[in-house]
Amino acid sequence: MAVSLDIADLRARRPAEPVNLEATQGDGLGCHAGKDAMRAAAEAAGMSETLDQLKRDYPAGPHDQPQSMCPAFGSLRVGLRMRRTATILSGSACCVYGLTFTSHFYGARRSVGYVPFNSETLVTGKLFEDIRDAVHASAKPEDYDAVVVINLCVPTASGVPLRLLPKEIDGVRIIGIDVPGFGVPTHAEAKDVLAGAMLKFARGEAENGPVQAPRGGRSERPSVALLGEMFPADPVVIGGLLEPLGLSAGPVVPTREWRELYGALDAAAVAAIHPFYTASIREFEAAGRPVVGSAPVGHDGTADWLAAIGHACDVAPATIAAAQNRLLPAIRGALSGQPIKGRITLSGYEGSELLVARLLVESGAEVPYVGTACPRTPWSEPDRAWLEERGVTIRYRASLEDDLAAFHEFRPDLAIGTTPVVQHAKERGTPALYFTNLISARPLMGAAGAGSLARVINAALANKPRFDAMRDFFEGVGTGHAAGIWQEIPTIKAAPKAAAPLKPIGEMA
Repeated sequence: MAVSLDIADLRARRPAEPVNLEATQGDGLGCHAGKDAMRAAAEAAGMSETLDQLKRDYPAGPHDQPQSMCPAFGSLRVGLRMRRTATILSGSACCVYGLTFTSHFYGARRSVGYVPFNSETLVTGKLFEDIRDAVHASAKPEDYDAVVVINLCVPTASGVPLRLLPKEIDGVRIIGIDVPGFGVPTHAEAKDVLAGAMLKFARGEAENGPVQAPRGGRSERPSVALLGEMFPADPVVIGGLLEPLGLSAGPVVPTREWRELYGALDAAAVAAIHPFYTASIREFEAAGRPVVGSAPVGHDGTADWLAAIGHACDVAPATIAAAQNRLLPAIRGALSGQPIKGRITLSGYEGSELLVARLLVESGAEVPYVGTACPRTPWSEPDRAWLEERGVTIRYRASLEDDLAAFHEFRPDLAIGTTPVVQHAKERGTPALYFTNLISARPLMGAAGAGSLARVINAALANKPRFDAMRDFFEGVGTGHAAGIWQEIPTIKAAPKAAAPLKPIGEMA
């Protein structure tokens, strides 16, 4: 049964952030209103603090924002991949349908909760009551450790106050976040919105008393938490790289279950493999954990990363040097054993673009351009400096237009990028690989990463003759007037003569 909660009650519970009554008088804004109108509405509805924090964490960059899928998919993906975690969406039905479809396309295999609304429930506050009822109905400790509620664009623009949800129900944590498309630029950064919120909650629990140990128990050696989604083999490889330093690989954030958050916060240091997790890094720093940028990719990247991690964890210089001497020859051998020859432009929206570019350059490839939809942060500076010293142009918050312009300017032998970049390149007879599915979804770290990447790149470069043959065979087919089912060449007809103006009715015979 729904429990009545009127605006006065909301004000009484949160006097520091009262609900703006005037902002609830009009009809709810739809996505068609545009981001500027929705941002203005959200600010009028008391969401300025939330939007300001999102703007600080995820700055827009040289232009507004890159083209990407709905950002909320990132947060949804994080929640759906965690054990004993329920996820509820609050947003327009069309958005929820698209996000749910995409989540199952990527193998979620779990139900997505949805709280529907209409203009009346949105502007009267009834939507918040419905969300609260859904949370109470879902918060079953025998099934869940946490319930995540995600506000999409319209509820955020209307000021639906998820901050007023209970923090806990029968031991089940309640995490409410706003992930509007007009506030979070990419779905990669939306992963950080939820991961950061969970780390903040878990940090508060750890500060207040004993918490659960990770499922496998605490490591006997100091651990290094790994920040950013990566290929499943990479944490194992990183663990092998850390072993000579007397360290171990800790949990990967975003985690797969709640108790791993405690293990990550308990780490001796944090490796920001993906450097855009600003909210998560804020929580680690609040817990007193040093954060190290870049990653162990290629020879130089691995050497520098081992030194930085060792320094952060107070490892003796002699031990760091011994680890480098032990590990680097194998990586150098993997790089030289499968060299990459060719010019490659690279772009993507996962956040690991600069790491992949480093590996390509060390493998012998010419990489004149790297575009990433993510912003420039302090934790990607080692990669930026290394690449720019080698003549690579880096575009943060890159748009599709930036990536296509780079393709035409540099005329690569291989284009690695988003789906439209790949399509554009293949239409022009250039081999191309989709970054997300074919590059970021494979090992990148250590000697294993060098060999794995070289194989797929060289196989793609070798396809150039096949593209040339197909272009010659299909020349003119499916383009221009032949793009549809028609076989005839359209005849350009003369424009029809303008009809004589009608006379007024009174003048007609």
